Amino acid sequence: QVQLVESGGGLVQAGGSLRLSCAASGRTFSSYAMGWFRRAPGKEREFVAAINWNGGSTYYVHSMKGRFTISRDNAKNTVYLQMNSLKPEDTAVYYCAAGYVSGSSSHNGYDYWGQGTQVTVSS
Repeated sequence: QVQLVESGGGLVQAGGSLRLSCAASGRTFSSYAMGWFRRAPGKEREFVAAINWNGGSTYYVHSMKGRFTISRDNAKNTVYLQMNSLKPEDTAVYYCAAGYVSGSSSHNGYDYWGQGTQVTVSS
């Protein structure tokens, strides 16, 4: 089992950047594929990005590719989401998730979820 804690959210102006972190407990972090999802007010949870167990493969939703970068540091049990050129429509609660399905864009591909961190982008 793994516990996930997100951090790094906050209020930023449009065009700004944030880096989200997701710290995982447990000694088996490197065995998990990791993903980031988000839920905007009044909308369904949506896939943002995913990374395989060793960081060798990354996956993005098309609309975010080029602006967002997912990475991981297995020595620190942490996965990151670097978000650049932020837009007001990026405002959402961002969640990290861990699972065994590499590159899954479905929430069904993940077994463990963090509590989320709020990102608010002002215009």
